[in-house]
Amino acid sequence: MTALEFGYAINNMTKSMKPFALRLTKDMEQANDLIQETVLKAFSNREKFSEGTNLKAWLFTIMKNTFITNYQRMVRRKTFIDTTENLHFINSTENIAQNSAYGSFAMADIVKQIAKLDDVYKEPFMMHFRGFKYHEIAEKLEIPIGTVKNRIHIARKELKSALKIYA
Repeated sequence: MTALEFGYAINNMTKSMKPFALRLTKDMEQANDLIQETVLKAFSNREKFSEGTNLKAWLFTIMKNTFITNYQRMVRRKTFIDTTENLHFINSTENIAQNSAYGSFAMADIVKQIAKLDDVYKEPFMMHFRGFKYHEIAEKLEIPIGTVKNRIHIARKELKSALKIYA
């Protein structure tokens, strides 16, 4: 199918796509945006369409997946839509109040448990925690990289068991 034939076939389908887009978005402007995004994705991926298969089903699948992806992206951002006339998008994460007392207790316990680690495990663990790469730690401590990984693993394991109250 040529690009012109493909474009003509999609153009014929756009009228039947509108009710489905409206059902998904419940808003005319968002439905039009969804249709436009679907058509764009269909054109950019037209080589993936197998001629002789159901074009309408293919387009509706693209539309549904696009809607789901956009919805999940909005939820991940933890953004809610203000339904007043101004229609502002407000990021709810900026207004979070946290009690730092629990974090202070946890941090004190973590520091205490790290201090209890054997120096053999503590030194590679703290270097890794500060951002050193495994090979940098191995060079500095003059030990094999496998030993570095093992010691960091053991330190994590000991800290995890000692701090399981915070799990």
